[in-house]
Amino acid sequence: MDFGYPVLTSLIVFPLVAAAGLFLIKSPQVARTYTFGASILELIFGLPLLRYRFIADFQFTEKAAWVPQWGLNYALGVDGISYLMVMLTLAILPLCVLCSWTYISKRVKEFHFCLLFMTSACVGVFTSLDLVLFYVFWEAMLIPMYLLIAVWGGDQRRYASLKFFLYTLAGSMFLLVAIVAFRVTGGTFSIPELMRTHFSFDFQFWAFLAMALAFAIKVPMFPFHTWLPAAHVQAPSAGSVILAAVLLKMGTYGFLRFCLPLTPDASVYFAPLMIAVSIASILYGGAIALGQTDIKKLVAYSSVEHMGFVTLGIFLFNVRGVEGALFQMLNHGVVTGALFMMIGAVYERSHSREISANMGMGKYLPAFMGFWGLYALASIGFPGTNGFVGEMLVFVGAFQKNPYIGALIVPGVLLSAAYMFRVTIKMAWGTPSTARLWRDLNTRELVYLVVPAVFVFYIGLAPKVFFNVIDPSVEKLVGDFASRTAVVQTASAQPAPPALSGVATAVAATAQTPVAVNN
Repeated sequence: MDFGYPVLTSLIVFPLVAAAGLFLIKSPQVARTYTFGASILELIFGLPLLRYRFIADFQFTEKAAWVPQWGLNYALGVDGISYLMVMLTLAILPLCVLCSWTYISKRVKEFHFCLLFMTSACVGVFTSLDLVLFYVFWEAMLIPMYLLIAVWGGDQRRYASLKFFLYTLAGSMFLLVAIVAFRVTGGTFSIPELMRTHFSFDFQFWAFLAMALAFAIKVPMFPFHTWLPAAHVQAPSAGSVILAAVLLKMGTYGFLRFCLPLTPDASVYFAPLMIAVSIASILYGGAIALGQTDIKKLVAYSSVEHMGFVTLGIFLFNVRGVEGALFQMLNHGVVTGALFMMIGAVYERSHSREISANMGMGKYLPAFMGFWGLYALASIGFPGTNGFVGEMLVFVGAFQKNPYIGALIVPGVLLSAAYMFRVTIKMAWGTPSTARLWRDLNTRELVYLVVPAVFVFYIGLAPKVFFNVIDPSVEKLVGDFASRTAVVQTASAQPAPPALSGVATAVAATAQTPVAVNN
Protein backbone atom coordinates (compact mmCIF):
# COMPACT_ATOMS: atom_id res chain seq x y z
CA MET A 1 0.00 0.00 0.00
CA ASP A 2 1.34 3.44 -0.98
CA PHE A 3 1.24 6.03 1.81
CA GLY A 4 3.12 8.67 -0.16
CA TYR A 5 6.46 8.09 1.53
CA PRO A 6 8.76 5.11 2.24
CA VAL A 7 7.52 4.11 5.68
CA LEU A 8 10.32 1.73 6.67
CA THR A 9 13.12 3.94 5.40
CA SER A 10 11.61 6.83 7.34
CA LEU A 11 11.66 4.75 10.52
CA ILE A 12 15.35 4.01 9.99
CA VAL A 13 16.57 7.40 8.79
CA PHE A 14 14.59 9.76 11.00
CA PRO A 15 16.24 8.70 14.31
CA LEU A 16 19.67 9.24 12.72
CA VAL A 17 18.71 12.72 11.53
CA ALA A 18 17.27 13.51 14.96
CA ALA A 19 20.44 12.20 16.60
CA ALA A 20 22.58 14.50 14.47
CA GLY A 21 20.40 17.44 15.55
CA LEU A 22 21.30 16.80 19.19
CA PHE A 23 24.76 18.26 18.63
CA LEU A 24 23.20 21.67 17.93
CA ILE A 25 21.69 21.69 21.42
CA LYS A 26 23.58 22.92 24.46
CA SER A 27 21.10 22.54 27.31
CA PRO A 28 20.69 19.02 28.79
CA GLN A 29 17.02 19.72 29.58
CA VAL A 30 16.36 20.79 25.99
CA ALA A 31 18.15 17.65 24.77
CA ARG A 32 15.79 15.48 26.83
CA THR A 33 12.71 17.30 25.55
CA TYR A 34 14.00 17.24 21.98
CA THR A 35 14.64 13.46 22.09
CA PHE A 36 11.24 12.78 23.61
CA GLY A 37 9.62 14.80 20.85
CA ALA A 38 11.64 12.92 18.24
CA SER A 39 10.53 9.60 19.74
CA ILE A 40 6.88 10.65 19.45
CA LEU A 41 7.43 11.69 15.82
CA GLU A 42 9.02 8.30 15.18
CA LEU A 43 5.85 6.67 16.47
CA ILE A 44 3.79 8.89 14.18
CA PHE A 45 5.89 7.84 11.18
CA GLY A 46 5.02 4.24 12.08
CA LEU A 47 1.26 4.83 12.25
CA PRO A 48 0.67 3.55 8.68
CA LEU A 49 1.77 0.12 9.90
CA LEU A 50 -1.23 0.11 12.25
CA ARG A 51 -3.69 0.72 9.42
CA TYR A 52 -2.77 -2.24 7.28
CA ARG A 53 -4.19 -5.74 7.34
CA PHE A 54 -1.28 -8.14 7.16
CA ILE A 55 -1.13 -11.11 4.85
CA ALA A 56 1.47 -13.87 4.71
CA ASP A 57 3.92 -12.12 2.39
CA PHE A 58 6.23 -9.20 3.08
CA GLN A 59 4.52 -5.80 3.06
CA PHE A 60 5.75 -2.20 2.68
CA THR A 61 8.62 -3.55 0.57
CA GLU A 62 11.31 -1.18 -0.67
CA LYS A 63 14.18 -2.14 -2.95
CA ALA A 64 17.01 -0.24 -4.56
CA ALA A 65 20.39 -1.23 -5.97
CA TRP A 66 23.09 -0.76 -3.36
CA VAL A 67 26.28 -2.34 -4.78
CA PRO A 68 25.06 -3.99 -8.01
CA GLN A 69 28.39 -5.57 -8.92
CA TRP A 70 28.31 -7.51 -5.65
CA GLY A 71 24.60 -8.29 -5.81
CA LEU A 72 23.82 -6.09 -2.80
CA ASN A 73 20.43 -4.39 -2.55
CA TYR A 74 18.82 -2.02 -0.12
CA ALA A 75 15.74 -4.16 0.50
CA LEU A 76 13.23 -3.70 3.31
CA GLY A 77 9.89 -5.27 4.22
CA VAL A 78 7.83 -6.49 7.16
CA ASP A 79 5.49 -9.40 7.77
CA GLY A 80 3.53 -10.50 10.80
CA ILE A 81 6.69 -11.88 12.43
CA SER A 82 8.76 -8.70 12.21
CA TYR A 83 5.86 -6.26 12.59
CA LEU A 84 5.46 -6.78 16.34
CA MET A 85 9.18 -6.28 16.91
CA VAL A 86 9.24 -3.06 14.91
CA MET A 87 6.29 -1.62 16.82
CA LEU A 88 7.79 -2.72 20.14
CA THR A 89 11.02 -0.89 19.26
CA LEU A 90 9.15 2.30 18.41
CA ALA A 91 7.08 2.15 21.61
CA ILE A 92 10.09 1.54 23.86
CA LEU A 93 12.04 4.65 22.77
CA PRO A 94 9.88 7.35 24.44
CA LEU A 95 9.64 5.23 27.61
CA CYS A 96 13.44 5.00 27.73
CA VAL A 97 13.69 8.78 27.47
CA LEU A 98 11.19 9.28 30.29
CA CYS A 99 12.75 6.76 32.66
CA SER A 100 16.17 8.41 32.16
CA TRP A 101 14.94 11.97 32.68
CA THR A 102 16.62 12.43 36.06
CA TYR A 103 18.68 9.22 36.13
CA ILE A 104 21.17 10.48 33.51
CA SER A 105 22.96 13.68 34.51
CA LYS A 106 26.26 13.50 32.60
CA ARG A 107 26.83 13.61 28.84
CA VAL A 108 23.10 13.91 28.33
CA LYS A 109 23.29 14.69 24.60
CA GLU A 110 25.55 11.74 23.91
CA PHE A 111 23.25 9.43 25.90
CA HIS A 112 20.20 10.38 23.85
CA PHE A 113 22.25 10.14 20.67
CA CYS A 114 22.90 6.48 21.55
CA LEU A 115 19.19 5.87 22.17
CA LEU A 116 18.22 7.26 18.77
CA PHE A 117 21.06 5.46 16.97
CA MET A 118 20.04 2.21 18.68
CA THR A 119 16.44 2.63 17.54
CA SER A 120 17.51 3.07 13.93
CA ALA A 121 19.72 -0.04 14.02
CA CYS A 122 17.04 -2.18 15.67
CA VAL A 123 14.36 -1.20 13.15
CA GLY A 124 16.86 -1.99 10.40
CA VAL A 125 17.49 -5.47 11.78
CA PHE A 126 13.78 -6.34 11.84
CA THR A 127 13.01 -4.94 8.38
CA SER A 128 16.04 -5.98 6.29
CA LEU A 129 15.40 -8.36 3.40
CA ASP A 130 19.04 -8.50 2.32
CA LEU A 131 21.54 -10.54 4.32
CA VAL A 132 24.36 -8.00 4.16
CA LEU A 133 22.04 -5.13 5.05
CA PHE A 134 20.77 -7.21 7.97
CA TYR A 135 24.35 -7.82 9.11
CA VAL A 136 25.22 -4.11 8.88
CA PHE A 137 22.36 -3.21 11.22
CA TRP A 138 23.09 -6.24 13.42
CA GLU A 139 26.63 -4.99 14.00
CA ALA A 140 25.70 -1.32 14.18
CA MET A 141 23.57 -1.82 17.28
CA LEU A 142 26.64 -3.09 19.18
CA ILE A 143 28.20 0.37 19.23
CA PRO A 144 25.50 2.35 21.08
CA MET A 145 24.74 -0.54 23.43
CA TYR A 146 28.42 -0.85 24.33
CA LEU A 147 28.58 2.90 25.01
CA LEU A 148 25.39 2.89 27.10
CA ILE A 149 26.97 0.34 29.44
CA ALA A 150 30.59 1.58 29.33
CA VAL A 151 29.87 5.30 29.82
CA TRP A 152 26.68 5.44 31.89
CA GLY A 153 26.84 2.09 33.68
CA GLY A 154 27.72 1.09 37.23
CA ASP A 155 31.02 0.58 39.00
CA GLN A 156 31.94 -2.51 36.95
CA ARG A 157 30.75 -1.05 33.66
CA ARG A 158 34.02 -1.59 31.79
CA TYR A 159 34.05 -5.31 32.53
CA ALA A 160 30.36 -5.71 31.66
CA SER A 161 30.53 -3.69 28.44
CA LEU A 162 33.64 -5.49 27.22
CA LYS A 163 32.14 -8.90 27.98
CA PHE A 164 28.94 -7.97 26.15
CA PHE A 165 30.88 -6.70 23.15
CA LEU A 166 33.22 -9.68 22.88
CA TYR A 167 30.48 -12.29 23.28
CA THR A 168 28.20 -10.77 20.68
CA LEU A 169 31.04 -9.94 18.29
CA ALA A 170 32.26 -13.54 18.45
CA GLY A 171 28.80 -14.77 17.53
CA SER A 172 28.59 -12.23 14.73
CA MET A 173 31.70 -13.66 13.10
CA PHE A 174 29.97 -17.02 12.73
CA LEU A 175 26.93 -15.27 11.30
CA LEU A 176 29.11 -13.50 8.74
CA VAL A 177 30.58 -16.83 7.63
CA ALA A 178 27.06 -18.19 7.13
CA ILE A 179 26.05 -15.13 5.11
CA VAL A 180 29.03 -15.53 2.78
CA ALA A 181 28.26 -19.23 2.43
CA PHE A 182 24.66 -18.49 1.42
CA ARG A 183 25.88 -16.04 -1.23
CA VAL A 184 28.38 -18.51 -2.65
CA THR A 185 25.97 -21.46 -2.64
CA GLY A 186 22.64 -19.72 -3.25
CA GLY A 187 23.91 -17.02 -5.58
CA THR A 188 22.14 -14.15 -3.82
CA PHE A 189 21.90 -12.13 -0.62
CA SER A 190 18.14 -11.74 -1.00
CA ILE A 191 16.37 -13.32 1.96
CA PRO A 192 13.06 -14.01 0.12
CA GLU A 193 14.94 -15.67 -2.75
CA LEU A 194 17.03 -17.79 -0.39
CA MET A 195 13.81 -18.92 1.32
CA ARG A 196 12.77 -20.50 -1.99
CA THR A 197 16.13 -22.22 -2.51
CA HIS A 198 16.80 -25.80 -1.42
CA PHE A 199 20.25 -26.48 0.00
CA SER A 200 21.93 -29.82 0.58
CA PHE A 201 21.86 -31.30 4.04
CA ASP A 202 25.64 -30.96 4.45
CA PHE A 203 25.43 -27.24 3.69
CA GLN A 204 22.44 -26.78 5.98
CA PHE A 205 24.24 -28.62 8.77
CA TRP A 206 27.15 -26.18 8.94
CA ALA A 207 25.11 -23.08 8.08
CA PHE A 208 22.67 -23.86 10.88
CA LEU A 209 25.48 -24.34 13.38
CA ALA A 210 27.05 -20.99 12.46
CA MET A 211 23.78 -19.07 12.62
CA ALA A 212 22.47 -20.87 15.70
CA LEU A 213 25.61 -20.03 17.67
CA ALA A 214 25.28 -16.33 16.82
CA PHE A 215 21.59 -16.28 17.69
CA ALA A 216 22.01 -18.38 20.85
CA ILE A 217 24.53 -15.87 22.19
CA LYS A 218 22.23 -12.97 21.42
CA VAL A 219 19.13 -14.55 23.05
CA PRO A 220 21.06 -15.64 25.26
CA MET A 221 20.58 -19.37 25.70
CA PHE A 222 22.26 -21.48 28.36
CA PRO A 223 25.29 -21.79 28.53
CA PHE A 224 26.00 -18.60 26.52
CA HIS A 225 24.09 -16.43 28.98
CA THR A 226 26.90 -15.26 31.27
CA TRP A 227 27.27 -11.84 29.63
CA LEU A 228 23.62 -10.93 30.27
CA PRO A 229 23.45 -10.52 34.10
CA ALA A 230 26.59 -8.39 34.12
CA ALA A 231 25.32 -6.21 31.27
CA HIS A 232 21.90 -5.74 32.88
CA VAL A 233 23.21 -4.96 36.35
CA GLN A 234 25.76 -2.41 35.13
CA ALA A 235 23.66 -0.78 32.41
CA PRO A 236 21.57 2.32 33.14
CA SER A 237 17.83 1.79 33.31
CA ALA A 238 17.22 2.70 29.66
CA GLY A 239 20.04 0.39 28.58
CA SER A 240 18.51 -2.52 30.49
CA VAL A 241 15.09 -1.76 29.02
CA ILE A 242 16.39 -1.76 25.43
CA LEU A 243 18.50 -4.82 26.10
CA ALA A 244 15.57 -6.81 27.49
CA ALA A 245 12.80 -5.47 25.27
CA VAL A 246 14.54 -5.40 21.89
CA LEU A 247 18.09 -6.74 21.67
CA LEU A 248 17.40 -10.18 23.09
CA LYS A 249 14.62 -10.59 20.52
CA MET A 250 17.11 -10.30 17.68
CA GLY A 251 18.37 -13.80 18.47
CA THR A 252 14.95 -15.43 18.48
CA TYR A 253 13.97 -13.40 15.42
CA GLY A 254 17.04 -14.81 13.68
CA PHE A 255 15.93 -18.37 14.43
CA LEU A 256 12.51 -17.64 12.91
CA ARG A 257 13.71 -15.63 9.93
CA PHE A 258 16.78 -17.64 8.94
CA CYS A 259 17.21 -21.03 10.59
CA LEU A 260 13.75 -22.46 9.94
CA PRO A 261 13.21 -21.14 6.38
CA LEU A 262 16.79 -21.47 5.07
CA THR A 263 17.96 -24.64 6.83
CA PRO A 264 14.78 -26.67 7.51
CA ASP A 265 16.37 -30.14 7.44
CA ALA A 266 19.18 -29.07 9.76
CA SER A 267 16.61 -27.43 12.05
CA VAL A 268 14.81 -30.76 12.36
CA TYR A 269 18.10 -32.55 12.89
CA PHE A 270 19.17 -30.24 15.71
CA ALA A 271 15.69 -29.75 17.18
CA PRO A 272 16.21 -32.22 20.07
CA LEU A 273 19.38 -30.41 21.06
CA MET A 274 17.73 -26.99 20.81
CA ILE A 275 14.72 -28.16 22.82
CA ALA A 276 17.00 -29.62 25.49
CA VAL A 277 19.00 -26.39 25.74
CA SER A 278 15.76 -24.37 25.88
CA ILE A 279 14.47 -26.48 28.78
CA ALA A 280 17.85 -26.11 30.50
CA SER A 281 17.58 -22.31 30.08
CA ILE A 282 14.10 -22.33 31.62
CA LEU A 283 15.07 -24.41 34.65
CA TYR A 284 18.53 -22.91 35.18
CA GLY A 285 17.36 -19.31 34.76
CA GLY A 286 14.50 -19.84 37.21
CA ALA A 287 16.67 -21.60 39.79
CA ILE A 288 19.42 -18.96 39.71
CA ALA A 289 16.88 -16.12 39.86
CA LEU A 290 15.38 -17.67 42.99
CA GLY A 291 18.67 -17.24 44.85
CA GLN A 292 19.39 -13.60 43.96
CA THR A 293 19.43 -10.77 46.48
CA ASP A 294 19.95 -8.04 43.86
CA ILE A 295 16.56 -7.15 42.31
CA LYS A 296 18.06 -6.24 38.95
CA LYS A 297 20.09 -9.42 38.74
CA LEU A 298 16.97 -11.42 39.63
CA VAL A 299 15.05 -9.90 36.73
CA ALA A 300 18.07 -10.42 34.46
CA TYR A 301 18.15 -14.16 35.18
CA SER A 302 14.39 -14.28 34.69
CA SER A 303 15.07 -13.17 31.13
CA VAL A 304 17.12 -16.32 30.56
CA GLU A 305 14.12 -18.35 31.69
CA HIS A 306 11.54 -16.45 29.65
CA MET A 307 13.60 -16.49 26.49
CA GLY A 308 13.95 -20.24 26.97
CA PHE A 309 10.18 -20.46 26.45
CA VAL A 310 10.60 -18.51 23.21
CA THR A 311 13.27 -20.78 21.73
CA LEU A 312 11.33 -23.84 22.87
CA GLY A 313 8.22 -22.63 21.06
CA ILE A 314 10.20 -22.02 17.88
CA PHE A 315 11.70 -25.50 17.72
CA LEU A 316 8.41 -27.25 18.36
CA PHE A 317 7.69 -26.58 14.66
CA ASN A 318 3.94 -26.24 15.14
CA VAL A 319 1.64 -23.25 14.81
CA ARG A 320 0.80 -22.97 18.50
CA GLY A 321 4.44 -23.15 19.52
CA VAL A 322 5.55 -20.43 17.10
CA GLU A 323 2.57 -18.26 18.03
CA GLY A 324 3.51 -18.67 21.67
CA ALA A 325 7.12 -17.76 20.89
CA LEU A 326 6.06 -14.53 19.17
CA PHE A 327 3.69 -13.61 21.99
CA GLN A 328 6.41 -14.30 24.54
CA MET A 329 8.84 -12.12 22.60
CA LEU A 330 6.35 -9.25 22.75
CA ASN A 331 5.27 -9.96 26.34
CA HIS A 332 8.81 -10.19 27.65
CA GLY A 333 9.64 -6.86 26.08
CA VAL A 334 6.63 -5.19 27.68
CA VAL A 335 6.81 -6.74 31.15
CA THR A 336 10.56 -7.03 31.72
CA GLY A 337 11.11 -3.59 30.23
CA ALA A 338 8.61 -2.20 32.76
CA LEU A 339 10.27 -4.07 35.63
CA PHE A 340 13.67 -2.61 34.74
CA MET A 341 12.16 0.89 34.62
CA MET A 342 10.72 0.31 38.10
CA ILE A 343 14.06 -0.92 39.40
CA GLY A 344 15.61 2.29 38.10
CA ALA A 345 12.92 4.31 39.88
CA VAL A 346 13.48 2.60 43.22
CA TYR A 347 17.27 2.90 42.84
CA GLU A 348 16.87 6.68 42.52
CA ARG A 349 15.17 6.60 45.92
CA SER A 350 17.19 4.09 47.92
CA HIS A 351 20.45 4.09 45.92
CA SER A 352 20.51 0.32 46.28
CA ARG A 353 19.18 -2.62 44.30
CA GLU A 354 19.41 -5.07 47.19
CA ILE A 355 16.11 -6.56 48.35
CA SER A 356 17.11 -5.96 51.99
CA ALA A 357 17.42 -2.21 51.35
CA ASN A 358 14.04 -1.93 49.63
CA MET A 359 11.63 -3.71 51.95
CA GLY A 360 8.34 -2.44 53.30
CA MET A 361 7.51 -0.23 50.31
CA GLY A 362 3.85 -1.23 50.34
CA LYS A 363 3.24 1.25 53.16
CA TYR A 364 5.29 4.14 51.76
CA LEU A 365 4.93 3.64 48.00
CA PRO A 366 1.53 2.00 47.44
CA ALA A 367 1.19 3.10 43.80
CA PHE A 368 4.66 1.82 43.01
CA MET A 369 3.98 -1.55 44.59
CA GLY A 370 0.64 -1.75 42.81
CA PHE A 371 2.37 -1.52 39.44
CA TRP A 372 5.11 -3.88 40.60
CA GLY A 373 2.51 -6.45 41.63
CA LEU A 374 0.82 -6.19 38.23
CA TYR A 375 4.04 -6.75 36.30
CA ALA A 376 5.09 -9.55 38.66
CA LEU A 377 1.81 -11.36 37.95
CA ALA A 378 2.24 -10.80 34.22
CA SER A 379 5.78 -12.16 34.45
CA ILE A 380 4.58 -15.46 35.92
CA GLY A 381 1.76 -15.76 33.36
CA PHE A 382 -1.24 -15.00 35.57
CA PRO A 383 -4.57 -15.43 33.69
CA GLY A 384 -5.85 -12.15 32.30
CA THR A 385 -2.36 -10.78 31.69
CA ASN A 386 -0.29 -10.90 28.52
CA GLY A 387 2.14 -13.44 29.99
CA PHE A 388 -0.60 -16.04 30.25
CA VAL A 389 -1.33 -16.00 26.51
CA GLY A 390 2.25 -16.65 25.46
CA GLU A 391 3.03 -19.32 28.03
CA MET A 392 -0.24 -21.15 27.41
CA LEU A 393 0.43 -21.31 23.67
CA VAL A 394 3.94 -22.69 24.26
CA PHE A 395 2.49 -25.28 26.65
CA VAL A 396 -0.13 -26.33 24.09
CA GLY A 397 2.53 -26.61 21.40
CA ALA A 398 4.81 -28.58 23.72
CA PHE A 399 2.14 -31.12 24.63
CA GLN A 400 1.17 -31.44 20.97
CA LYS A 401 4.78 -32.22 20.13
CA ASN A 402 5.51 -34.53 23.03
CA PRO A 403 3.86 -34.71 26.48
CA TYR A 404 7.24 -35.23 28.13
CA ILE A 405 8.42 -31.84 26.82
CA GLY A 406 5.37 -30.19 28.37
CA ALA A 407 5.95 -31.95 31.67
CA LEU A 408 9.60 -30.86 31.79
CA ILE A 409 8.78 -27.14 31.59
CA VAL A 410 6.19 -27.18 34.38
CA PRO A 411 8.89 -26.71 37.08
CA GLY A 412 10.01 -23.58 35.22
CA VAL A 413 6.62 -21.98 35.77
CA LEU A 414 6.74 -22.90 39.47
CA LEU A 415 10.22 -21.39 39.80
CA SER A 416 9.01 -18.23 38.10
CA ALA A 417 6.20 -17.87 40.63
CA ALA A 418 8.59 -18.62 43.51
CA TYR A 419 11.20 -15.95 42.75
CA MET A 420 8.69 -13.25 41.75
CA PHE A 421 6.49 -13.79 44.82
CA ARG A 422 9.57 -13.91 47.06
CA VAL A 423 10.88 -10.52 45.97
CA THR A 424 7.40 -8.95 45.79
CA ILE A 425 6.41 -10.04 49.31
CA LYS A 426 9.64 -8.72 50.80
CA MET A 427 9.45 -5.42 48.92
CA ALA A 428 5.79 -4.89 49.86
CA TRP A 429 5.55 -6.15 53.45
CA GLY A 430 9.09 -6.68 54.67
CA THR A 431 10.39 -4.73 57.66
CA PRO A 432 12.24 -1.59 56.47
CA SER A 433 15.82 -1.27 57.69
CA THR A 434 15.42 2.54 58.07
CA ALA A 435 12.59 5.05 58.18
CA ARG A 436 11.16 5.76 54.72
CA LEU A 437 10.96 9.34 53.53
CA TRP A 438 10.48 8.42 49.87
CA ARG A 439 7.82 9.97 47.71
CA ASP A 440 5.51 7.79 45.66
CA LEU A 441 5.34 7.84 41.87
CA ASN A 442 5.38 11.25 40.18
CA THR A 443 3.53 12.11 36.96
CA ARG A 444 6.43 11.22 34.67
CA GLU A 445 6.85 7.81 36.31
CA LEU A 446 3.12 7.16 36.16
CA VAL A 447 3.14 7.83 32.41
CA TYR A 448 5.92 5.38 31.60
CA LEU A 449 4.37 2.71 33.83
CA VAL A 450 0.77 3.10 32.65
CA VAL A 451 1.66 2.53 28.98
CA PRO A 452 3.02 -1.03 29.47
CA ALA A 453 0.16 -1.75 31.90
CA VAL A 454 -2.35 -1.04 29.13
CA PHE A 455 -0.69 -3.65 26.93
CA VAL A 456 -0.51 -6.16 29.79
CA PHE A 457 -4.31 -6.15 29.94
CA TYR A 458 -4.98 -5.56 26.25
CA ILE A 459 -2.90 -8.51 25.10
CA GLY A 460 -4.11 -10.64 27.99
CA LEU A 461 -7.82 -9.99 27.50
CA ALA A 462 -8.07 -9.30 23.75
CA PRO A 463 -5.27 -11.23 22.00
CA LYS A 464 -7.30 -11.73 18.82
CA VAL A 465 -6.01 -8.46 17.38
CA PHE A 466 -2.46 -9.76 17.63
CA PHE A 467 -3.42 -13.20 16.30
CA ASN A 468 -4.80 -11.47 13.21
CA VAL A 469 -1.40 -9.87 12.63
CA ILE A 470 0.86 -12.88 13.17
CA ASP A 471 -1.26 -15.84 12.05
CA PRO A 472 -0.89 -15.47 8.25
CA SER A 473 2.90 -15.30 8.49
CA VAL A 474 3.13 -18.04 11.14
CA GLU A 475 0.93 -20.43 9.17
CA LYS A 476 2.97 -19.76 6.02
CA LEU A 477 6.25 -20.28 7.88
CA VAL A 478 5.15 -23.54 9.49
CA GLY A 479 3.40 -24.76 6.33
CA ASP A 480 6.42 -24.10 4.12
CA PHE A 481 8.68 -25.68 6.72
CA ALA A 482 6.51 -28.80 6.88
CA SER A 483 6.31 -29.14 3.10
CA ARG A 484 10.08 -28.86 2.72
CA THR A 485 10.71 -31.44 5.45
CA ALA A 486 7.78 -33.75 4.68
CA VAL A 487 10.14 -36.64 4.09
CA VAL A 488 12.89 -36.20 6.65
CA GLN A 489 15.66 -38.74 6.48
CA THR A 490 16.64 -40.19 9.80
CA ALA A 491 19.66 -38.69 11.47
CA SER A 492 21.54 -41.93 11.18
CA ALA A 493 21.09 -41.88 7.42
CA GLN A 494 22.33 -38.31 7.09
CA PRO A 495 26.05 -38.09 6.31
CA ALA A 496 26.93 -35.91 9.29
CA PRO A 497 30.46 -34.51 9.26
CA PRO A 498 32.88 -36.68 11.24
CA ALA A 499 33.74 -33.91 13.68
CA LEU A 500 30.17 -33.89 14.93
CA SER A 501 29.38 -37.59 14.75
CA GLY A 502 28.81 -37.58 18.52
CA VAL A 503 26.09 -34.98 18.14
CA ALA A 504 24.55 -36.97 15.31
CA THR A 505 24.41 -40.07 17.48
CA ALA A 506 22.89 -38.16 20.38
CA VAL A 507 20.00 -36.74 18.38
CA ALA A 508 19.47 -39.56 15.93
CA ALA A 509 16.58 -41.23 17.71
CA THR A 510 14.50 -38.10 18.22
CA ALA A 511 15.14 -36.71 14.77
CA GLN A 512 13.34 -39.67 13.25
CA THR A 513 9.96 -38.15 14.15
CA PRO A 514 8.36 -36.61 11.02
CA VAL A 515 7.43 -32.96 11.13
CA ALA A 516 3.71 -32.26 11.18
CA VAL A 517 1.71 -29.06 11.19
CA ASN A 518 -0.35 -28.96 14.38
CA ASN A 519 -2.94 -26.23 14.75
